[in-house]
Amino acid sequence: MGEEVRKENLPESVRSVVLKESERLDDGLHAKIEGYDFNKGVNYQELIKSMAFTGFQASNLGDAIQLVNEMLDWRLSDEDDCSEEERDMAYRESVRCKLFLGFTSNLISSGIRDIIRYLLQHAMVDVVVTTAGGVEEDLVKCLAPTYKGEFSLPGAVLRSKGLNRIGNLLVPNDNYCKFEDWIIPIFDQMLDEQSSQNVLWTPSKVIARLGKEINDESSYLYWAYKVMFK
Repeated sequence: MGEEVRKENLPESVRSVVLKESERLDDGLHAKIEGYDFNKGVNYQELIKSMAFTGFQASNLGDAIQLVNEMLDWRLSDEDDCSEEERDMAYRESVRCKLFLGFTSNLISSGIRDIIRYLLQHAMVDVVVTTAGGVEEDLVKCLAPTYKGEFSLPGAVLRSKGLNRIGNLLVPNDNYCKFEDWIIPIFDQMLDEQSSQNVLWTPSKVIARLGKEINDESSYLYWAYKVMFK
């Protein structure tokens, strides 16, 4: 009774906001937030699926995984509408999504590079879109390693030591010197081929050539050359 009185004593403007009746969320359109129960043991398939219902950034990751799986599973035969030439069922079963993978250079500087290399090595994507830095960093890491540092390391101090910081990663100047020593002779040879053989060096051709020349299985460019350009 006292609680009801207190509610009645509230100004209407406050009561209409603070005590506004909740819209129902148990309508089947909103998933309940629940984490993975490790008492059931470690089931990686179920753990990954649970991320979509964990909340915060885990849900974004879970949604992305679900979307990628839908792209991998899709076939033209899943669609009802089709043209006359698409009616052949064998053809419809063979048409799949064309998967584009895009990333910036910082992911190649990090350990994500090894995941990207795996995807290309096993032909799990069809098209790669990246920056010039995404190409350069892959080649640099074939020639010398990148190290773990701290986000807070001051640039001036690092500069005095001949070190570069990418987030919390450290790259010695020597790495880029090795890269320059490696790539300049290749560019000279490519220029000679352009002049003597009329080779037209498109970006994709340059990337394929660099992947061939680096000849290193840790390189995603190497696998792009081996799998995607052959």
